[in-house]
Amino acid sequence: MTASIARPPRPAEAWVLALLVAGALVVSGLLARDRTTWLMEVVWVILGLPFIAWRWKAFPLTLLLCVLLALHALVLIHGGMYTYAQTPLGFAMRDAFRAMGFDAVRNPWDRLGHFMQGFVPAILARELLVRCTPLRPGAWLAYLCVAAALSFSAFFELLEWWAALAMGADADAFLAAQGDVWDTQWDMFMCLCGAIASLLLLSRIHDRQLGLR
Repeated sequence: MTASIARPPRPAEAWVLALLVAGALVVSGLLARDRTTWLMEVVWVILGLPFIAWRWKAFPLTLLLCVLLALHALVLIHGGMYTYAQTPLGFAMRDAFRAMGFDAVRNPWDRLGHFMQGFVPAILARELLVRCTPLRPGAWLAYLCVAAALSFSAFFELLEWWAALAMGADADAFLAAQGDVWDTQWDMFMCLCGAIASLLLLSRIHDRQLGLR
């Protein structure tokens, strides 16, 4: 049985988020550096946006989750448009890290992407578990949210492996390893950090929007 929520987005808020993501998706597709890589990176947005719209009347999401999903989509779209190793915002991040004294060599946009891969799905899993199961905030809910985020991250790493096997060197832009032999382990670790940070920072806000406080 699906639980009601206390704070779904207002229609104007939902439309702004949806149009922002859809507009960025169209522009990125028109200007994509590598159309195949773009499609592989943004397929989650292409599938997710219409699915959420289709299910909206029966299962509206909290405003917090909608904002997070939109931010995650924009991270994916920017990475897909330029490829993760060549994103301008990633180079700006690298330069900022260097200015702070860090020995930053690679474009860190893929690290941000994998951090978001934990940060956002953890709240998505939390909302689904709270609204569709008897689980309530506590240790078990937090554990299952982190596990769900890591499971998705592991599945994504398998997709990268299959892409490498199928496409060979043509998959390099999608993999975004940038010569790091520990890239898979870093991806999983960033996802773990993102999931934990998300639950620590946003659980109280999420509870209020779910009507639990």
